[in-house]
Amino acid sequence: MTDLQLNAAGRLRHFLTVRGLPKAVLSGILDAAEDFTAGGAGKILRGKTVVNLFFEASTRTRTTFEIAARRLGAEVINLDGNRLSTNKGESILDTVRTLEAMNTDILVLRDFASGAPHLIARHAAPGLHIINAGDGRHAHPTQAMLDMFTIRRRKGGFDRLRIAVVGDILHSRVARSLIGAARILGAAEVRVIAPLTLLPTGIENMGVTAFTDMRRGLAGVDVIIMLRLQMERMEGQLVPSPQEYFRRYGLTEDKLGWAAADVMIMHPGPINRGLEIASSVADGSHSVILNQVTNGIAVRMAVMAELAQAASESAP
Repeated sequence: MTDLQLNAAGRLRHFLTVRGLPKAVLSGILDAAEDFTAGGAGKILRGKTVVNLFFEASTRTRTTFEIAARRLGAEVINLDGNRLSTNKGESILDTVRTLEAMNTDILVLRDFASGAPHLIARHAAPGLHIINAGDGRHAHPTQAMLDMFTIRRRKGGFDRLRIAVVGDILHSRVARSLIGAARILGAAEVRVIAPLTLLPTGIENMGVTAFTDMRRGLAGVDVIIMLRLQMERMEGQLVPSPQEYFRRYGLTEDKLGWAAADVMIMHPGPINRGLEIASSVADGSHSVILNQVTNGIAVRMAVMAELAQAASESAP
């Protein structure tokens, strides 16, 4: 996987997953995002074409990718995956070949199928760079990086942080990427908190501590990342009822008291108020949820700029 994502010089060729990437690569993305936040944009992608191809609905991710690409000077094309020729029998690889023939430079792909961006990256022409904007249950690397950027801006670093990820771990590509990024960047401890029905088998193999009790899981944590209940991916009754789930696992003012006094609250969105999180917490002083959206622009600028710069350095 690392060979697929990195070129011979160790620079990003595709951004498909955080797994296996060196700490220096992830830190470099965060550092570049800091520069873009400070206004150091420039038109790095002038003359380049970025295509957003989304087979799943998205507001935050697609919009922030579009804003990021335009700020870097790119021409942006948004394609609705549900209206493409794939619905007429064309394979996704044939669609990508068509985009290559149109001189696409960066393809931002979201797909229902886990592994779709990796399949395309393995067959992509050298001039096409793939960014995974979320594939099935597998990965969402730019979301993980914008979350890490938000944490670093508020907390300064990772080495002493205890991070808790709460909710539907089983179906969450965000959780998998978050855990991987936090571990690579050196977080002191990563915890996952969920009912047993929403915890993947063997989750401890990812280097986390699993809890089914919120009081124990939140004890002393510095960062709480709440996850959406992905009802559309669930088969069978995995939670007793929305009311019971909120009572046990919804984040409320009372439960905040179990965490560190300066705990920060995050959520990748969309938020289901009164199910995963109380409105008073989502809108409260500990919340950085809207900061996450803003930071997503700078982080996605950083990723696309890195791909463009690595491509120019390797060009003959």
